[in-house]
Amino acid sequence: TRQRLVLGQQAVGSKSNEIIAIPLLLERLHLAGALVSIDAMGCQTRIAQTILERGADYLLALKDNQPSLANEVALFFQRPEAEADCAFETIDADHGRIETRRHWVSHDVAWLTTDRRFPGEPRFPGLKAIAMVEATVERRGTVTTARRYFLSSLPIDARTLARAVRAHWGIENRLHWVLDVVFHDDLMRLRTNHGPKNMATIKHMAMNLIRSAAGKDSLKSRRKAAAWNHDYLRALITKTAQ
Repeated sequence: TRQRLVLGQQAVGSKSNEIIAIPLLLERLHLAGALVSIDAMGCQTRIAQTILERGADYLLALKDNQPSLANEVALFFQRPEAEADCAFETIDADHGRIETRRHWVSHDVAWLTTDRRFPGEPRFPGLKAIAMVEATVERRGTVTTARRYFLSSLPIDARTLARAVRAHWGIENRLHWVLDVVFHDDLMRLRTNHGPKNMATIKHMAMNLIRSAAGKDSLKSRRKAAAWNHDYLRALITKTAQ
């Protein structure tokens, strides 16, 4: 996320889903020593095991696709003693909104066990920590609060959790949102054969090129300039654009 690099892609089959595609992508990546964060769709024991086998740790969002586990973790962090253990808080103010994020981490996961196969079997392989992030947003006099929960195989601390969660959302803000705004990705109707995969690769390459150019012009302006001015396009491709 620091380098804004897309390391790999895996197309989801027409009769498949992300739960099948994610392990295939993970097996192609060198992940030793990495912390892999995935949305709630990837909160599956098979995916967690794949990450561990690749020498990495996981940070998985926990939502209603794991309803009983999500409820148990939510109840755990509602205890008064858990409320008192907030270790890290951040405050951001931008575009007329103030967002306060509070982070809790607990390494007490021994109670998250099941006897489905044998006594003391971990609910998730390698589970070392559970975490909660509470985000309070104040905007135009309105205050909203939301809580998100996570599982991790890393005995993570609250400060590291805060950085990892923010970096994960940076993928949405700095990549997916940008692709939609600059390239209208969500409006693309290319659906057949290898077209979607090929265009996704080309768009990522193009995004890297226009983002690398110097100057303060917006990415949309740079893309238009590259379409209208062959000299500017040549400078982008040869990394000499100013």
